[in-house]
Amino acid sequence: MRDHQSGATFIGMLVIVAILGLGLYGAIRLVPLYMEFMAVARALDQTAKEAAGSRTSPGELRSSLDRRWTIEDITSLQPKEVEIRRSGNGYSMRAWYRAEAPFIGNVSLVVDFDKTVDVNQ
Repeated sequence: MRDHQSGATFIGMLVIVAILGLGLYGAIRLVPLYMEFMAVARALDQTAKEAAGSRTSPGELRSSLDRRWTIEDITSLQPKEVEIRRSGNGYSMRAWYRAEAPFIGNVSLVVDFDKTVDVNQ
């Protein structure tokens, strides 16, 4: 009984470190995608706030989005891909897109983003 050891083995620790390392690497690969989505959401919110209370058109909304896209350097989605629909007493802007980040070899991480903002006139 005295010679019986307990605790984690080297291989066990190596497996734990590998799993944590893959999780951390995945998080590192996903952070830029989420940062860009936050820029998209911020651009939509600012455009809606700027156009609130005034008569506007879908063309003016896209122009405002285009300026913000250029400043924020958003590449996953183009302003012309933002869906602008008439709703109630204004417009509804919806940005839905899929972003992909390479992970390991031919495995990629895919994230779907969806943000809808109402523009009241």
